[in-house]
Amino acid sequence: MFRKLFRRKASPSRVDAALLVLRLAAGASLFLKHGTEKLFRFHAMAAHFPNPLHIGPVPSLIFALLSDGICSLLVVFGLATRWAALIVFVNIGVAWAFVHRFAFFGPQGAHGELIVLYLAAMLAIFLAGPGKYSIDAALDR
Repeated sequence: MFRKLFRRKASPSRVDAALLVLRLAAGASLFLKHGTEKLFRFHAMAAHFPNPLHIGPVPSLIFALLSDGICSLLVVFGLATRWAALIVFVNIGVAWAFVHRFAFFGPQGAHGELIVLYLAAMLAIFLAGPGKYSIDAALDR
């Protein structure tokens, strides 16, 4: 049994299972922390939301809501997965670059490692696709 588990070459079903776990963990945690915050506190956040691309605080918040509130759920379910992961990646990348200024250590970078993990997860999902345990795969059949 352990030989199968530690083989050098991963079987396709294990890769698909790993992609499912990655989609569920990254998408659900992003939605639960940041998506629900933007969905339920939109009006309170609109007045003071960062405006890193100078398009206005409300359009910036709407894009962040699209990313964290909608696209994170699309990633979880595996629907339009690559586009959703790309939108999340862009949103988090812009926030890390322009709002957090690539902070990783110290008080300003308190969440730098989490940002990098979200970026890596979304990039991996974008590159690999959702796997066979997704709505995208069911629609392709």
